[in-house]
Amino acid sequence: MERPGHGRTGRLQESPQARPAGEPGIRRRPLWGAVVGFGLVSLATDMVSDGARPLGGPLLAQLGASALLVGLVTGAAEAASQGLRLVFGPWADRTGKYWTFTMAGYALTVVCVPLLAVTPLVGSLGLVLAAALIIGDRVGKAVRSPAKTVLLAAVAGPAGRGRGFAVHKSLDLAGALLGPLLVSAVLVATGSLPAAFAVLVVPSVTALTILVWLRRRIQDPGADSATADAGPAGSPAPGAVPSGEEAAGRPATVFSSVFILFAVAAFLWSAGLVAFGVISYHLTADVAVPVSVVPLLYAGAMGAAAVGALASGVLYDRAGAAVLLSLPVLIAGVPVLALAPTAGLVLAGVLVWGAATGIQDSTVKALVADLVPQPRRGTAYGVFAAFEGAGALVGGALYGSLYGALPVLIGTVAALQTAALVLLLVTLHRARPSAGRGSAKGRT
Repeated sequence: MERPGHGRTGRLQESPQARPAGEPGIRRRPLWGAVVGFGLVSLATDMVSDGARPLGGPLLAQLGASALLVGLVTGAAEAASQGLRLVFGPWADRTGKYWTFTMAGYALTVVCVPLLAVTPLVGSLGLVLAAALIIGDRVGKAVRSPAKTVLLAAVAGPAGRGRGFAVHKSLDLAGALLGPLLVSAVLVATGSLPAAFAVLVVPSVTALTILVWLRRRIQDPGADSATADAGPAGSPAPGAVPSGEEAAGRPATVFSSVFILFAVAAFLWSAGLVAFGVISYHLTADVAVPVSVVPLLYAGAMGAAAVGALASGVLYDRAGAAVLLSLPVLIAGVPVLALAPTAGLVLAGVLVWGAATGIQDSTVKALVADLVPQPRRGTAYGVFAAFEGAGALVGGALYGSLYGALPVLIGTVAALQTAALVLLLVTLHRARPSAGRGSAKGRT
């Protein structure tokens, strides 16, 4: 049996509490190394997943799908990505096998996406197969995401979770930028969608190779790391945002009222954040943008997402969770711009969509980690993602059904985001009644 606090290689995995006072730099390099390692895996995997993502709408359209079907498939894919975490998050917590779920989820993505290359070649079954593979890619994300996020939260905590998640997300988004550039180059050279999907085999193999290497150096966080993260007598980590229950002297649980309020807000903003498949359908069907250009626009969105993630992460650690109030505001502007009839406005909408996505996928997770004790974070991420997934499914149907009635769609999204903003304000007030600063307050 391994000694507490030691990984598979015997290397000390130090908690924030183990760091001597006045020596904030101790073990900082190995901890950042783990964050960067996870980021490199995400970089390669997102070259695969996000390289294919902007082509999902055009591929489905080429195979005979309508705007409504594109909205339902992409919405169902996002719903699977988020909602199934409700199953896999608690499962990972119960078994403690975070690495098993992480590796299985990555493997599913890197198998499903390259197989999209064969969908135009199988006749009438192509549309069904493409829909299944697009959803399968996102199921892989559901399998790995809660477990991977628990691993990341554990290694990023001492350096500041806002910054840790932001750095990881920036590397993740570098892959989300490089993948579309790669498939765009293949499309320009060959004009073939199958070839564009097939080339993604290369980053698929790279992702699995890095993941296996990383697995041998970082252990699953078990009871020992949970104790270290919680501190003496189950106290929260330094700087963690106290929930209303904790402030009142009651123990916090995953289903605390402040957590549920935050999750309902996530449902509302997810219902308003259109899947990129609908935007790419709009670009090719109604704005007459060449298919080869769509991945370049998506790459630009990922650049905006990286900026959004880094900026919000730094502000989260320095000024507090109030930075998340910008999220509903950004989302409310997406349908106004991204579904406009002119390419210039659509480009602006794509960049706004990217910035909102970056905040949602990074800094939002940092607040979840600060609201919930480590032993329940897998469950918490699963529950939280289920709310986001339900919102994504509603949003897919909403955008698909109201695609031809843009003013109604804009008004509906604005109403959803107004409600989300109100709930976020209540959440932040109850999470920190003193309206104090974020999780980095008091860190050196």
